[in-house]
Amino acid sequence: MGFSKRLHEGYSNRKYDIDKKKIEDFIDRFFRFIFFLEYQRCSEVTDIEVRLNNFKTEFKEILYSVTEEKDDVQTDDFFQSFPRIYQSLENDAQSILDHDPAAQSLEEVMFSYPGFFAIAVYRFAHELYKSNIPLIPRIWTEFAHSKTGIDINPGATIGENFFIDHGTGIVIGETAIIGDDVKIYQGVTLGALSVTKNLQDIKRHPTIENNVVIYANATILGGETIIGENSVIGGNVWITDSVAPHSVVFHKGQVTVKNKFPGNEPIIFSI
Repeated sequence: MGFSKRLHEGYSNRKYDIDKKKIEDFIDRFFRFIFFLEYQRCSEVTDIEVRLNNFKTEFKEILYSVTEEKDDVQTDDFFQSFPRIYQSLENDAQSILDHDPAAQSLEEVMFSYPGFFAIAVYRFAHELYKSNIPLIPRIWTEFAHSKTGIDINPGATIGENFFIDHGTGIVIGETAIIGDDVKIYQGVTLGALSVTKNLQDIKRHPTIENNVVIYANATILGGETIIGENSVIGGNVWITDSVAPHSVVFHKGQVTVKNKFPGNEPIIFSI
Protein backbone atom coordinates (compact mmCIF):
# COMPACT_ATOMS: atom_id res chain seq x y z
CA MET A 1 0.00 0.00 0.00
CA GLY A 2 2.95 2.32 0.62
CA PHE A 3 3.91 2.44 -3.05
CA SER A 4 0.27 2.83 -4.14
CA LYS A 5 -0.11 5.81 -1.85
CA ARG A 6 3.10 7.34 -3.16
CA LEU A 7 1.97 6.78 -6.75
CA HIS A 8 -1.41 8.39 -6.02
CA GLU A 9 0.26 11.40 -4.43
CA GLY A 10 2.57 11.69 -7.42
CA TYR A 11 -0.38 11.86 -9.80
CA SER A 12 -2.23 14.31 -7.56
CA ASN A 13 0.72 16.71 -7.42
CA ARG A 14 1.38 16.83 -11.15
CA LYS A 15 0.89 20.20 -12.77
CA TYR A 16 -0.67 19.03 -16.03
CA ASP A 17 -3.43 16.60 -16.93
CA ILE A 18 -2.30 15.54 -20.39
CA ASP A 19 -2.84 12.68 -22.79
CA LYS A 20 0.51 12.14 -24.51
CA LYS A 21 -0.93 9.73 -27.06
CA LYS A 22 -3.59 12.27 -28.02
CA ILE A 23 -0.95 14.97 -28.53
CA GLU A 24 1.14 12.65 -30.72
CA ASP A 25 -1.89 11.47 -32.66
CA PHE A 26 -2.91 15.05 -33.41
CA ILE A 27 0.35 16.02 -35.14
CA ASP A 28 0.47 12.72 -37.02
CA ARG A 29 -3.06 13.14 -38.41
CA PHE A 30 -2.55 16.85 -39.06
CA PHE A 31 0.57 16.10 -41.10
CA ARG A 32 -1.21 13.42 -43.11
CA PHE A 33 -4.17 15.69 -43.77
CA ILE A 34 -1.93 18.48 -45.05
CA PHE A 35 0.54 16.55 -47.19
CA PHE A 36 -1.09 13.27 -48.11
CA LEU A 37 -3.82 13.12 -50.68
CA GLU A 38 -6.59 13.40 -48.14
CA TYR A 39 -7.60 16.61 -49.88
CA GLN A 40 -9.04 14.36 -52.58
CA ARG A 41 -11.71 13.33 -50.08
CA CYS A 42 -12.83 16.96 -49.89
CA SER A 43 -14.97 17.84 -52.88
CA GLU A 44 -15.23 21.54 -52.01
CA VAL A 45 -13.10 24.21 -50.39
CA THR A 46 -15.70 24.37 -47.64
CA ASP A 47 -15.02 20.69 -46.86
CA ILE A 48 -11.35 21.52 -46.29
CA GLU A 49 -12.33 24.41 -44.06
CA VAL A 50 -14.58 22.12 -42.00
CA ARG A 51 -11.71 19.66 -41.51
CA LEU A 52 -9.34 22.45 -40.50
CA ASN A 53 -11.88 23.82 -38.03
CA ASN A 54 -12.21 20.36 -36.51
CA PHE A 55 -8.44 20.24 -36.07
CA LYS A 56 -8.58 23.70 -34.54
CA THR A 57 -11.16 22.62 -31.97
CA GLU A 58 -9.13 19.53 -31.09
CA PHE A 59 -5.95 21.55 -30.77
CA LYS A 60 -7.67 24.00 -28.41
CA GLU A 61 -8.55 21.10 -26.12
CA ILE A 62 -4.97 19.83 -26.17
CA LEU A 63 -3.67 23.31 -25.49
CA TYR A 64 -5.99 23.68 -22.52
CA SER A 65 -4.67 20.41 -21.06
CA VAL A 66 -1.18 21.91 -20.72
CA THR A 67 -1.95 25.58 -20.05
CA GLU A 68 -5.29 25.38 -18.22
CA GLU A 69 -6.29 28.56 -20.06
CA LYS A 70 -9.35 28.75 -22.27
CA ASP A 71 -7.97 31.68 -24.24
CA ASP A 72 -8.50 31.23 -27.99
CA VAL A 73 -5.70 33.64 -28.88
CA GLN A 74 -2.92 31.05 -28.83
CA THR A 75 -4.96 28.63 -30.91
CA ASP A 76 -5.78 31.38 -33.41
CA ASP A 77 -2.14 32.45 -33.57
CA PHE A 78 -1.01 28.90 -34.33
CA PHE A 79 -3.51 28.37 -37.13
CA GLN A 80 -2.89 31.84 -38.57
CA SER A 81 0.78 30.89 -38.86
CA PHE A 82 -0.14 27.75 -40.78
CA PRO A 83 0.04 29.25 -44.34
CA ARG A 84 3.56 30.57 -43.64
CA ILE A 85 4.72 27.24 -42.20
CA TYR A 86 3.14 25.34 -45.09
CA GLN A 87 5.02 27.51 -47.61
CA SER A 88 8.31 26.87 -45.78
CA LEU A 89 7.66 23.13 -45.87
CA GLU A 90 6.87 23.20 -49.58
CA ASN A 91 10.24 24.93 -50.05
CA ASP A 92 11.95 22.25 -47.92
CA ALA A 93 10.36 19.49 -50.01
CA GLN A 94 11.40 21.20 -53.24
CA SER A 95 14.97 21.53 -51.95
CA ILE A 96 15.06 17.78 -51.22
CA LEU A 97 13.72 17.02 -54.70
CA ASP A 98 16.21 19.39 -56.34
CA HIS A 99 19.27 17.94 -54.58
CA ASP A 100 18.57 14.25 -54.05
CA PRO A 101 19.04 12.28 -57.29
CA ALA A 102 16.99 9.42 -55.81
CA ALA A 103 13.91 11.62 -55.33
CA GLN A 104 11.40 11.24 -58.16
CA SER A 105 8.66 13.69 -57.18
CA LEU A 106 7.41 16.07 -54.50
CA GLU A 107 4.79 13.49 -53.57
CA GLU A 108 7.49 10.90 -52.90
CA VAL A 109 9.37 13.35 -50.69
CA MET A 110 6.28 14.36 -48.72
CA PHE A 111 4.87 10.85 -48.36
CA SER A 112 7.96 8.79 -47.65
CA TYR A 113 11.03 10.82 -46.65
CA PRO A 114 11.71 10.66 -42.89
CA GLY A 115 13.74 13.86 -43.11
CA PHE A 116 10.77 15.78 -44.43
CA PHE A 117 8.48 14.43 -41.71
CA ALA A 118 10.99 15.43 -39.01
CA ILE A 119 11.35 18.92 -40.49
CA ALA A 120 7.57 19.36 -40.74
CA VAL A 121 6.94 18.36 -37.14
CA TYR A 122 9.82 20.58 -36.02
CA ARG A 123 8.42 23.63 -37.83
CA PHE A 124 5.01 23.24 -36.18
CA ALA A 125 6.60 22.56 -32.79
CA HIS A 126 8.93 25.56 -33.11
CA GLU A 127 5.95 27.86 -33.59
CA LEU A 128 4.58 26.74 -30.21
CA TYR A 129 8.04 26.89 -28.63
CA LYS A 130 8.31 30.58 -29.57
CA SER A 131 5.00 31.18 -27.78
CA ASN A 132 6.31 29.45 -24.63
CA ILE A 133 3.74 26.65 -24.86
CA PRO A 134 4.89 23.89 -22.48
CA LEU A 135 5.27 20.16 -23.24
CA ILE A 136 3.57 20.00 -26.63
CA PRO A 137 6.58 21.12 -28.72
CA ARG A 138 8.89 18.55 -27.14
CA ILE A 139 6.29 15.77 -27.28
CA TRP A 140 5.85 16.45 -31.00
CA THR A 141 9.56 16.47 -31.86
CA GLU A 142 10.25 13.40 -29.73
CA PHE A 143 7.40 11.65 -31.53
CA ALA A 144 9.12 12.47 -34.83
CA HIS A 145 12.42 11.34 -33.28
CA SER A 146 10.91 7.96 -32.38
CA LYS A 147 9.61 7.48 -35.93
CA THR A 148 12.63 8.75 -37.89
CA GLY A 149 15.72 8.63 -35.68
CA ILE A 150 16.10 12.40 -36.23
CA ASP A 151 16.30 14.47 -33.03
CA ILE A 152 15.55 18.17 -33.61
CA ASN A 153 14.93 20.20 -30.49
CA PRO A 154 11.93 22.52 -31.02
CA GLY A 155 14.02 25.47 -29.81
CA ALA A 156 16.47 25.27 -32.71
CA THR A 157 16.24 28.02 -35.34
CA ILE A 158 16.23 26.66 -38.90
CA GLY A 159 16.06 28.71 -42.08
CA GLU A 160 14.46 28.05 -45.46
CA ASN A 161 15.11 25.22 -47.94
CA PHE A 162 16.42 22.81 -45.31
CA PHE A 163 17.53 19.43 -46.67
CA ILE A 164 18.00 16.32 -44.53
CA ASP A 165 19.20 13.25 -46.46
CA HIS A 166 18.68 9.80 -44.90
CA GLY A 167 18.69 11.42 -41.48
CA THR A 168 19.12 8.58 -39.00
CA GLY A 169 21.14 9.69 -35.98
CA ILE A 170 20.97 13.45 -36.61
CA VAL A 171 20.93 15.55 -33.43
CA ILE A 172 20.21 19.30 -33.52
CA GLY A 173 20.36 21.03 -30.13
CA GLU A 174 18.03 23.62 -28.65
CA THR A 175 20.12 26.74 -29.32
CA ALA A 176 21.48 25.72 -32.72
CA ILE A 177 20.98 28.24 -35.51
CA ILE A 178 20.85 27.00 -39.10
CA GLY A 179 20.67 29.36 -42.06
CA ASP A 180 19.06 28.96 -45.48
CA ASP A 181 19.87 26.27 -48.06
CA VAL A 182 21.68 23.99 -45.62
CA LYS A 183 22.09 20.25 -46.32
CA ILE A 184 22.72 17.74 -43.53
CA TYR A 185 23.36 14.01 -43.84
CA GLN A 186 22.88 11.12 -41.44
CA GLY A 187 24.65 10.98 -38.09
CA VAL A 188 25.43 14.71 -37.87
CA THR A 189 25.50 16.23 -34.37
CA LEU A 190 25.08 19.94 -33.70
CA GLY A 191 25.70 19.75 -29.99
CA ALA A 192 27.06 21.41 -26.86
CA LEU A 193 30.62 21.25 -25.58
CA SER A 194 29.38 20.51 -22.07
CA VAL A 195 26.04 19.67 -20.52
CA THR A 196 25.34 21.35 -17.19
CA LYS A 197 22.13 22.90 -15.92
CA ASN A 198 23.67 26.31 -15.31
CA LEU A 199 24.12 26.70 -19.09
CA GLN A 200 20.37 26.51 -19.65
CA ASP A 201 20.00 30.15 -20.71
CA ILE A 202 23.23 30.32 -22.71
CA LYS A 203 23.71 29.54 -26.42
CA ARG A 204 25.28 26.09 -26.28
CA HIS A 205 25.01 24.85 -29.85
CA PRO A 206 26.69 25.96 -33.09
CA THR A 207 25.59 28.35 -35.81
CA ILE A 208 25.51 27.05 -39.38
CA GLU A 209 25.41 29.83 -41.95
CA ASN A 210 23.75 29.80 -45.38
CA ASN A 211 24.50 27.23 -48.07
CA VAL A 212 26.55 24.85 -45.92
CA VAL A 213 26.77 21.10 -46.57
CA ILE A 214 27.52 18.80 -43.63
CA TYR A 215 28.29 15.19 -44.52
CA ALA A 216 27.64 12.02 -42.54
CA ASN A 217 28.72 11.65 -38.90
CA ALA A 218 30.28 15.10 -38.59
CA THR A 219 30.20 16.48 -35.03
CA ILE A 220 30.09 20.25 -34.51
CA LEU A 221 30.03 21.50 -30.92
CA GLY A 222 29.82 24.74 -28.98
CA GLY A 223 27.69 27.85 -28.82
CA GLU A 224 30.45 30.08 -30.15
CA THR A 225 31.26 27.78 -33.07
CA ILE A 226 30.22 29.25 -36.43
CA ILE A 227 30.43 27.40 -39.73
CA GLY A 228 30.81 30.10 -42.35
CA GLU A 229 28.58 30.30 -45.40
CA ASN A 230 29.23 28.18 -48.49
CA SER A 231 31.42 25.75 -46.54
CA VAL A 232 31.57 21.99 -46.97
CA ILE A 233 32.08 19.87 -43.85
CA GLY A 234 33.28 16.37 -44.66
CA GLY A 235 32.22 13.17 -42.97
CA ASN A 236 33.49 12.08 -39.54
CA VAL A 237 35.11 15.40 -38.63
CA TRP A 238 35.08 16.81 -35.08
CA ILE A 239 34.79 20.62 -34.94
CA THR A 240 34.86 22.84 -31.85
CA ASP A 241 36.21 26.04 -33.43
CA SER A 242 34.68 28.35 -36.01
CA VAL A 243 35.26 27.75 -39.71
CA ALA A 244 35.69 30.64 -42.16
CA PRO A 245 33.24 31.05 -45.05
CA HIS A 246 33.97 29.08 -48.25
CA SER A 247 36.00 26.46 -46.36
CA VAL A 248 36.33 22.74 -47.00
CA VAL A 249 36.91 20.68 -43.86
CA PHE A 250 37.68 16.99 -44.11
CA HIS A 251 39.05 14.12 -42.09
CA LYS A 252 42.09 12.46 -43.65
CA GLY A 253 42.43 8.81 -42.74
CA GLN A 254 44.66 6.07 -44.05
CA VAL A 255 43.00 3.02 -45.54
CA THR A 256 45.01 -0.06 -46.54
CA VAL A 257 43.56 -2.49 -49.05
CA LYS A 258 44.93 -6.00 -49.66
CA ASN A 259 43.68 -8.01 -52.59
CA LYS A 260 44.22 -11.25 -50.72
CA PHE A 261 45.98 -12.62 -47.66
CA PRO A 262 49.23 -14.52 -48.15
CA GLY A 263 48.62 -18.25 -47.83
CA ASN A 264 50.95 -18.65 -44.86
CA GLU A 265 49.68 -15.60 -42.93
CA PRO A 266 47.03 -16.35 -40.30
CA ILE A 267 43.95 -14.17 -40.20
CA ILE A 268 43.64 -12.62 -36.75
CA PHE A 269 40.80 -10.26 -35.81
CA SER A 270 41.19 -8.22 -32.63
CA ILE A 271 37.97 -6.85 -31.17
